Amino acid sequence: MEWETVIGLEIHAQLATKSKIFSSSATAYGAAPNSQANLVDLGYPGVLPVLNAEAVRMALKFGLAIGASIERRSVFARKNYFYPDLPKGYQISQYELPIVAKGSLDIVLDDGTRKRVGITRAHLEEDAGKSLHEGLPGASGIDLNRAGTPLIEIVSEPDLRSAKEAVAYMKKVHTLVRYLDICDGNMQEGSFRCDANVSVRPKGQARFGTRAEIKNLNSFRFVEKAINHEIERQIELIESGGQVVQETRLYDPDKGETRSMRSKEEANDYRYFPDPDLLPVVIEESLLEQVRQGLPELPDQKAARFASQYGLSEYDAGVLTASREMGAFYEDVAARVGKEPKLCANWVMGDFSAFLNKDNLELAQSRVDAAGLAGLVTRIVDNTISGKIAKEVFEAMWAEGKPADAIIEAKGLRQITDTSAIEKAIDEVMAKNPGQLADYRSGKDKLFGFFVGQVMKATGGKANPAQLNELLKKKLAG
Repeated sequence: MEWETVIGLEIHAQLATKSKIFSSSATAYGAAPNSQANLVDLGYPGVLPVLNAEAVRMALKFGLAIGASIERRSVFARKNYFYPDLPKGYQISQYELPIVAKGSLDIVLDDGTRKRVGITRAHLEEDAGKSLHEGLPGASGIDLNRAGTPLIEIVSEPDLRSAKEAVAYMKKVHTLVRYLDICDGNMQEGSFRCDANVSVRPKGQARFGTRAEIKNLNSFRFVEKAINHEIERQIELIESGGQVVQETRLYDPDKGETRSMRSKEEANDYRYFPDPDLLPVVIEESLLEQVRQGLPELPDQKAARFASQYGLSEYDAGVLTASREMGAFYEDVAARVGKEPKLCANWVMGDFSAFLNKDNLELAQSRVDAAGLAGLVTRIVDNTISGKIAKEVFEAMWAEGKPADAIIEAKGLRQITDTSAIEKAIDEVMAKNPGQLADYRSGKDKLFGFFVGQVMKATGGKANPAQLNELLKKKLAG
């Protein structure tokens, strides 16, 4: 039987506010356990939550960026369940009336085609605390610093049909929230994570299969691996005569498999009801317009502009705009060079990005800044050095922190553009290789590459390639 996978993602993005969603407690990462939780976060009797206006603005930014409908009136509800790190015994979230309703995002698939993924809703809620297990044999500790941290939960439609599509969508959301400056996207710190709802059905069947939810996936790699394992598990289970149970599962990266965590609750299990301490959130048009005017150039807009302004392919433009910082870096390099935007793009996406990845550095930590890279590309453009020599220069720039010009002069890497010097080198190579010369002139054209290599060797790789090719053709022709 041929199976079809159906996937929907619930992405939790921690909003980059300085304080919590309903209290004045700080949200800074890495503080000592339980040092950033107050009576409001802990739900003590008599305390009153006060909504963080900045969290609302950030939710509105996201809603506008995905072309969603913004609910002018939204309501906070209490979601009741027991978990050790949930101090109040309930979570304040939004249920029937979320702040952001229907929207969508476009993703690019492996074959270059675009797919629109619907977004059901994006609602505001508070995070729970965190259970600690290390160094506590036979016991668990509770750190309530995260309790009350503002989140926006982004719920997709079940439009995704493979793990790769799910990762592409998650990456798109990750890029967007960072562009909007509403979330730092740090997955290691838990600022950006997702739950994946996965089911399978016979191809052609309209009815959805029974889904399993994989909780708290905090890397793109784990999302892909967990979903693929879950697809295989469900298909094997059904084909062997079993039934998929609706449940919540965890992904074990060490074993590369999912395992059952608990039965999956339905909405009525949570006993949602409007929070009596919080008034409905009413969005005035003036606030919405203010937020709309403050939106930055969004990733798709920037990619389209890069393709138009710089003559880049859709793929190159997409890579360069995958992060706001990389897009700005590329534009800085291109502006400084003033020409050859494609060459600039190749260097930013190629050697520059490769060295960042090799040393596991963020862009802000780069050992070569935009001015340095532009200086190198300029020397390729004005024929001071060849593209091949430039790689050697860049490696030295990365290691030594010196500008391109200083390294070119110190190492004597300036390209030979003197016609007479190149001709002299060609003559010497031809004189040393009479057999190959005769073979070439008898019709063995492939030997041209041999002569190019020999002249380059004789000139220490410094001969201008274009001049060399032109002069060599003339000389070899006799």
